[in-house]
Amino acid sequence: MASSKLSPCLIFVQIIFLVFNLANAQLRVGFYKDTCPKAEAIVKEVMHQVMKVAPSLSGPLLRMHFHDCFVRVLLNSSTGQAEKDSPPNLSLRGYQVIDRVKTALEKECPGAVSCADIVAIVARDVTVAVRN
Repeated sequence: MASSKLSPCLIFVQIIFLVFNLANAQLRVGFYKDTCPKAEAIVKEVMHQVMKVAPSLSGPLLRMHFHDCFVRVLLNSSTGQAEKDSPPNLSLRGYQVIDRVKTALEKECPGAVSCADIVAIVARDVTVAVRN
């Protein structure tokens, strides 16, 4: 006689699928086509310039994306206790690249592109740049 209880493994797999389905509705290619049509091209151009002179930043920029997913690395604080100043994030490099991309995007379309999306697009573009 089969048990009607779900195994913990099956429940875990269902939760993972739920999380990925929820995340799937977020950032995608062309996401900013209405609010900032040049956003992806701007990020790509800045990353092309950066990778020409500092290809060693490819790994740190990709690593920043993973840190940002878990601890919101780019949040600043008026008290000087920003997320990027917390011990796990002190070894991260590439903040200046993210700032450079953010500045270029803010010039084109102020307030349209979030820092989290910038980090994600940078991670994508740096991965592609390293492959080529």
